Amino acid sequence: MTAWINNRFVPYEEALLPVSDLSIQRGYALFDFLRSVNSIPLFLPGHLDRFFGSADGLHLTVPYTRDQLGAVVQELIQRNGIDEAGIRLMLTGGSSPDTYHPTTPNLVITCLPVRTATNEDFEKGLRLITYEHQRELPHIKSINYLTGVWLQPLLRQQQADDVLYHSKGLVTELPRSNVFIVSKEGSLCTPAAGILHGITRKKVLELAGGLLPVEERAVALEEIYNSSEMFITSTTRRLLPVREVDGRLIGNGKPGSVTRELYRRFRELEEGLRAGGPDR
Repeated sequence: MTAWINNRFVPYEEALLPVSDLSIQRGYALFDFLRSVNSIPLFLPGHLDRFFGSADGLHLTVPYTRDQLGAVVQELIQRNGIDEAGIRLMLTGGSSPDTYHPTTPNLVITCLPVRTATNEDFEKGLRLITYEHQRELPHIKSINYLTGVWLQPLLRQQQADDVLYHSKGLVTELPRSNVFIVSKEGSLCTPAAGILHGITRKKVLELAGGLLPVEERAVALEEIYNSSEMFITSTTRRLLPVREVDGRLIGNGKPGSVTRELYRRFRELEEGLRAGGPDR
């Protein structure tokens, strides 16, 4: 496997950071993650926009333009020759002499095989538990997943697939996914604040146009329990239905009609890009 670090392609094992880097010393770094299929990076413009936005949010300067990074991603995909790959761009706080103040950022891009959710995963759906937590700087895609990783033993104990964060009675997100519900009134609702605005989330909002009313707003935890449908979105999971939250069945526990139609539309969009259609 080949990686890219600070303006050069190297074997994956040689894409190394100094121990003084702030990503290691303080967890000060950001990243973005996208998929490629048939050597085509999916939704690359949106991911690059978010990457540069996260860098601005952490007061770090990306030493390349969007076009330059896009070209590096394309070449990295070609060099690795993986049919379906996960591309990870990480910008760190740099090698800091006092291990506290940011310096010149380090930029690492990797390209590795990735597993995506299947149609079988879609039909099975997810069991979630809730946990009160608000991510720090949620609008930034930082490398800080401390709480999500720390909760893994609890997930195993509860035999749950993932955790849904909420704060002060309002739902926010999952550690690596956004959440949607279909309300009892028939609207598609998704939290608007205290979240990372996912690229798949954005595409689903676009695809829902004309299908049903769409609301980006505060979503109460109680609304989740009483929703008729619920699903999550992410780069590797696409859309996955939620069948149960905290032991309470969502709808009839099976993928609902809205979830199925949005999943169909998203897969159709993905297949269009796979065939070389224009990104949007």
